[in-house]
Amino acid sequence: MKSGARALGIAESAAGERSTLAGAVVRADRTVEEFAFSSCTVGGTDATGAVISLIDEFDRPDIDDVILGAIAPAWYNIVDLSRIARTTNRSVIAVTFEDSDGLEDGLRDAFSGDRLAQRLERYRSLPPRRPVLVNGETVYVRAVGLEHSKAVELVRAFTPDGGRPEPIRVARAAARAGHEYRFGDR
Repeated sequence: MKSGARALGIAESAAGERSTLAGAVVRADRTVEEFAFSSCTVGGTDATGAVISLIDEFDRPDIDDVILGAIAPAWYNIVDLSRIARTTNRSVIAVTFEDSDGLEDGLRDAFSGDRLAQRLERYRSLPPRRPVLVNGETVYVRAVGLEHSKAVELVRAFTPDGGRPEPIRVARAAARAGHEYRFGDR
């Protein structure tokens, strides 16, 4: 991959009723170019819209790929990867870092009725997550808008060390700082 290739990493920091989402445009050579921020409701259903507005805020046609650091930020505010890809005309890769049996049990413990049904429907619509070895660490990848092999190539290209892709690492640091600045807590 060319060193000037760019990806938009999106990560969150949550505390209280709001979660801060940060987007970071990062080149494959680790150069950070730009930041933007958005927010969504903890326990809500507005994360997909917040991610889309964050991507639109950049107005950067040179960004083809979005790498999300979660599929359920802000306490089960599950993102719709297909809607994000379709609306923004970009490929979307979600990378998570822990092995798990999925979110269904947690959703059932936290929600009921229509709130549960809506989240289960969105969660079940996600592509399957697949383990990927990156620099000796296992991460879990879901991809929409590109083949799994291309998603793996992108994740590896943007992960110079360890298992966390640089766009997500940078976005997460920005989200934490932005959230603390805005809300005064972590």
